[in-house]
Amino acid sequence: MKGFIHVYTGDGKGKTTAALGLALRAVGANLRVYIGQFIKEGKFSELKALEKFSQNITVEQFGRKRFVGKKIVEEDRQAAQNGLKRAREIMRGGEYDLIILDEINIVLHYGLIDESDVIDMLKNRNEQMEVVLTGRNARKNIIDCADLVTEMRKIKHYRDQGVTARFGIEK
Repeated sequence: MKGFIHVYTGDGKGKTTAALGLALRAVGANLRVYIGQFIKEGKFSELKALEKFSQNITVEQFGRKRFVGKKIVEEDRQAAQNGLKRAREIMRGGEYDLIILDEINIVLHYGLIDESDVIDMLKNRNEQMEVVLTGRNARKNIIDCADLVTEMRKIKHYRDQGVTARFGIEK
């Protein structure tokens, strides 16, 4: 079976949630899933749930908390580079059927990794692997590489009224 490249982007809520839904569907079909989370560190609720599927899902984080809106430091660059290196290793192998690179578009947007490295990795992956790239601000060249692009568009969000991330819903 040929694998496709998905991009979930936009300013609306639901990019990671959609990717995790696809992971759940894949596990239901007994597929192996790798999730590399860029710019994230910590025990979010989804990770606690994914632990229940640890025979089929592997999650690794490459970040130091969330740096969005904060000053980017060398640790952010190094974590992103480590994530890219690991993703390249995963894509060359044959252990996983679905690869999710969560928030990689943000990492590209902030210039923490080189776009050409990501495109090269996608083009040289094991062709049976399904790959999902999430995050706002997907670049045109990444979109051009994709077979499926979904843009989550914010029409209204309670965050605009000051509601912070809620346990079990956004974190």
